[in-house]
Amino acid sequence: MFGYIQANNRELKIKDYELYRSYYCGLCHTLKKRYGRRGQLLLNYDMTFLALVLTGLYEPEEEKARRRCALHPAAAHEETINRISEYAADMTVLLAYQKALDDWRDEKSPVGRSIALFLYKDYAALRRTYPRQAKTLEKCVRDLAAAEKAGSSDIDQTAGLTGRFLGEMFAWRDDIWQEDLREMGFFLGKFIYLMDARDDLEKDLKKGAYNILLPLKEQDPEGFEKQVQSLLIDMMSGCCRAFERLPVVERAPIIRNILYSGVWNRYGQVVEKEKRKDGKAQAKAEKKAGVKKEES
Repeated sequence: MFGYIQANNRELKIKDYELYRSYYCGLCHTLKKRYGRRGQLLLNYDMTFLALVLTGLYEPEEEKARRRCALHPAAAHEETINRISEYAADMTVLLAYQKALDDWRDEKSPVGRSIALFLYKDYAALRRTYPRQAKTLEKCVRDLAAAEKAGSSDIDQTAGLTGRFLGEMFAWRDDIWQEDLREMGFFLGKFIYLMDARDDLEKDLKKGAYNILLPLKEQDPEGFEKQVQSLLIDMMSGCCRAFERLPVVERAPIIRNILYSGVWNRYGQVVEKEKRKDGKAQAKAEKKAGVKKEES
């Protein structure tokens, strides 16, 4: 489900791109330090974004270093690490465990089972350290599974379950910023759920699997894409409004690049891929019709 909250690298200044990558590499290093190499396999851009937002807001002391790694052995790369990197790494493991467990329950995925077994002890420890986040995550995952099993068509309620647990993860501290952070995470979580549903739509149609957007597709095939786009825009508008209320200065250009541009990268790719596929199918049908006409 995760992996949609990335920067639009082409629109970033070189210094901002390098800084963005340094947080990504810093999170990777932190995952390895806290959870070993299996932790590195869980690295994603969504939790890098969480680290960026919280760092921009709270401005903790940072450690910068240049290191080589298994993926980039030829040249050292810069890493930016702070105490929020540790929090983002912990949230990464919380999410990964629940996703793996959900994959095992729903699809009997052997990979999901293996990941859940690997992360069980770490998850149990994190559950004690972050009871608020863990309990919200567990409840929302259960409720989401129940809603999907029941074939829910309530987009706001179903997508809102992802929003609720991500909102709790964004609300790092109990302070004056927690409600804006929670709101930001809530709308971002809804966007991620809907974007994932749009990404998987064609696959789910073929498999006959549940997808929250299928009723929209069936009811209005011609206007479907505009409706989906409108939903996604509404979610990101809510997220951006919450962010703009936060006093983030130093990391704001990168965060705005992600919120206003980067999050749409995958959506554009999905729509363009389907257009190309439809175009090929239409051309094939027209060619076939032309051959039949000549034969007759």
